[in-house]
Amino acid sequence: MTSLSVEMLAADTVEPITSAGHAQLGIAVLAGIAVIVLLITKFKVHAFLALTIGSLALGAFAGAPLDKVITSFSAGLGSTVAGVGVLIALGAILGKLLADSGGADQIVDTILARAGKSGGKAMPWAMVLIAAVIGLPLFFEVGIVLLIPVVLMVAKRGNYSLMRIGIPALAGLSVMHGLIPPHPGPLVAIDAVHANLGITLALGILVAIPTVIVAGPVFSKYAAKWVDVPAPEKMIPARASEQLEKRPSFGASVLTILLPVVMMLAKALVDIIVDKPDATVQRVFDVIGNPLTALLVAVVVGMFTLGRAAGFTKGKLQETTEKSLAPIAGVLLIVGAGGGFKQTLIDSGVGQMVLDISKDWSIPTLLLAWLIAVVIRLATGSATVATVSAAGLVAPLAAGMTDTHTALLVLAIGAGSLFFSHVNDAGFWLVKEYFGLSVGQTVKTWSLMETIISVVAGGLVLLLSLVL
Repeated sequence: MTSLSVEMLAADTVEPITSAGHAQLGIAVLAGIAVIVLLITKFKVHAFLALTIGSLALGAFAGAPLDKVITSFSAGLGSTVAGVGVLIALGAILGKLLADSGGADQIVDTILARAGKSGGKAMPWAMVLIAAVIGLPLFFEVGIVLLIPVVLMVAKRGNYSLMRIGIPALAGLSVMHGLIPPHPGPLVAIDAVHANLGITLALGILVAIPTVIVAGPVFSKYAAKWVDVPAPEKMIPARASEQLEKRPSFGASVLTILLPVVMMLAKALVDIIVDKPDATVQRVFDVIGNPLTALLVAVVVGMFTLGRAAGFTKGKLQETTEKSLAPIAGVLLIVGAGGGFKQTLIDSGVGQMVLDISKDWSIPTLLLAWLIAVVIRLATGSATVATVSAAGLVAPLAAGMTDTHTALLVLAIGAGSLFFSHVNDAGFWLVKEYFGLSVGQTVKTWSLMETIISVVAGGLVLLLSLVL
């Protein structure tokens, strides 16, 4: 069990706060989710408030005393933020350092210069690589804002189809966001089902590579034929490095981003090879590969390899850190409220209900998790809300699973949470406006790409479950 889940496990083992039967609990779940969906989609209420109100509604419909519902929600919120809040903050700092120092621009320019020597045939693959590397420490929305100028400039200067260049970049970002920790969704799912972070990361990368190839370079060939639009010049903003006299080297930038991934994978490898919890080497790597340690080390290293290399003073480094934390307040609250909703589900007995009912179903647990995430994603438009809600519903099904299958359960949820982004998703409008597309064109490109990612990743997870 990962150290992230210790507090969550303690919170998950409380007595149910209601004695409602399965029928009433089923109605309560539908009512709670319906309240969340209506508040987000119809009344445009912030997801944090919607999840909070939805949790109270679920408890009320389940016949639980509201004081106990509030206690459950607060406990879930607190333990979730305690488990993943620091990691999200450290990831935000690392991403801001990468962007402001010009390190991201250095990675982009270097890869594009190499790809340009092939006559442009390698450019879609280069965009996937750029998006995947830069997308590791960045939130999806931040990654889009960072990569859009590059996509537009490459398409314009090289006279490439906008979709041929843009779709691979978006696919790389989206796959990282939905499947690979330390992004908020996968972290919360890992926390909820008590998965091993290192194994989830390793299997996530295994699933992500073929998924991003199919949804990126391969699909972009068809998307470019269906939607042939020029790059809108008015949407090309200035790049961060244009204001800098110097910037970090390509090698230093890449190594800094990959450092926490390498540290976490090293821990997973030692766990598999040594498999002796009391062994000194395994205990050392338990500390080294702990996600908090890995990200903290990367941030400290990044202050020198990225910040100082770009000529940042101590004051500038402090300013960059402060600016990186403000935008994640909303993300932290949504993730926390999602954890509160999950805990309310469990404490009301909904998790046990799903466990009892699923015993009579022939549907595989991983497919069930994917389907639940798909439904919530379609309804709310939020991949994060879909992930945390689905994780809460299927968490009891993880009991007795091997570490490998628990990790695959996380990936199944993450894959389902990316299904068919449409008009209730902020990412849909972000892509539409930046690329200058109509709603129909956005559906034929972005929405279809998200669906391909979800289906391919979900299929690969099911295949892996048969052989691992």
